[in-house]
Order: sequence, then C-alpha cells, then structure tokens
Amino acid sequence: MTIELLSSNRSHGGVQAVYRHNSDATHTPMTFAIFIPDHAEGEELPVLWYLSGLTCTHANVMEKGEYRAACALQRVIFIAPDTSPRGPDVDGADVADDAEGAWDFGLGAGFYVNATQQPWAKHYQMRHYIEDELPALIGAEFAAADMGRQSIMGHSMGGHGALTMGLRNPSRFRSVSAFSPIVSPLNCPWGDKALGGYLGPDRAAWVEYDACALIAAGARLNHLLVDQGDADNFLENQLKTHLLVDACRDAGMDATIRMQAGYDHSYYFISTFMADHVAWHGERLNA
Repeated sequence: MTIELLSSNRSHGGVQAVYRHNSDATHTPMTFAIFIPDHAEGEELPVLWYLSGLTCTHANVMEKGEYRAACALQRVIFIAPDTSPRGPDVDGADVADDAEGAWDFGLGAGFYVNATQQPWAKHYQMRHYIEDELPALIGAEFAAADMGRQSIMGHSMGGHGALTMGLRNPSRFRSVSAFSPIVSPLNCPWGDKALGGYLGPDRAAWVEYDACALIAAGARLNHLLVDQGDADNFLENQLKTHLLVDACRDAGMDATIRMQAGYDHSYYFISTFMADHVAWHGERLNA
C-alpha cells in the first residue's frame, strides 16, 4: 500500500506529519495524522490512537488537542485517523433529513461502525478501517511503531469508538480513555439515528457498538479513564455518563470516571486534560 506525505513539521522534539492513502476498507482516500517523538535508530515506541468526534477530521485534535509535548515526554506515538470516508463519490455522504442537513449522520459522522445498509455499506466501513487496515499500514510503514503496545482514546463519537473497540479487543489495547463519550448509542438520539441508519432497525445488531451493552454482556477493560464536563450541553440527552457508571458498578469493573466542574464539550476541555490522559496511557504502555 502506498502512502503519500501531505505535510511534516518539527514540534516538541518530534515530527508531526499527515499522510494520505487509498483504503480498501472504505474504497476512498483516507487521511491520518501521526506524531512520532525523536528516538534512536531501531528503537520502537508504543502507539496511542485518538478517535475524533462528530464533524471532525484528523486536523481538529492535531491543531487544538495539545498532545505533542506530553507524547514526547512519555515517548508515545500519537495517531489520529479521520472519522469518515470522504470524497465526491461517497454514497450517502450528503444525506439530509431536515432543513439544516444531517450534520450528525453521513459525512463526518461514521460512528466507527461497519455499515450494512444502503447506500452506506460500500464506504462506511470505519470499524474495519480503524481496527484492521490502518494498524496494518502503520506497522508496515513506520518502523518506530511498536504494535505490540497499543492504547486508544477518543472524544464524543470517538469516545464511543474507543470504548467499543477497546471492549471488543481487550488483548490489543493496554488502556482505554475517553473525553465526553457517547456511552450507550442504544439509549440516545444520536445512536438511534446513526445505528438505525447504518445497521438497520434490528437493535440486536447494535449491541457490539454500545459500550454499556458490551459490559453487561461480559466484556471487560483492565484500565479505563473517562473525563466528562458537567457543563456539557450534550450530557443529559446524548452522552448519559451515568449509564457507564452504572454498567461498570454492576459488572464489578474498575473504572475511573471523573466529572469535571464547569467544563463543556469543546477542545478547551479536551486540551485541559489531554496531558493527564497521555501520561496515564504512557504509564501503562511503558510498564
């Protein structure tokens, strides 16, 4: 697989780069950002994945997330994929079901699922892309990436992706964290819209994309950290952090779930606690 370097900048004792490649999973070009701290020749560094939220691309966290200094200190590679397939030929990308368009469905809202419904099934295979194709590419193209040491984190829709991918792949990820995650798509309007659209009306097919349902069914994480702002305007109707608290308690699964006073859903919140999350992952990745 050929990858194309789009940009490369020195920052915080490392290199921040952006690449593009043609994806077999999504049948589109896909773009990702990667920060690699300075390292000795032949040295391998652990990998921390970051999954972004609704309407975002790789650029949001790259420009606003303030992770590079922390990753350089922890000696961790940071990878931020795009959220969705993009391009003029992506079926269903421009879907609109109301006067303002469907900003929370279609383009920028892939929800990290493998779509089964038309017209999204051909391109919206983000689970396969993130879980399988992109890790294989990283392992093949970046000698510094130690794919035996991986962790994952995300924000909002990306928090949902990080939680569910971690729960489905507990032996791959040493730790999982999230900012303001959608913890139960089975129980919120965003989930009804996205999973109903991409997967169809059979809610049994949604369970593997719902963190609370996966925990109730027996999936477990050894290390989980969640930060949620109590001034987040999506908290009550969409994110419902209390459902994750209840699921972990009922399952007897240890988790650190912190409500942060006065913080909202924005990157002002994420950037405030990003270094904490990177250090927390670094401790487990470098153990």
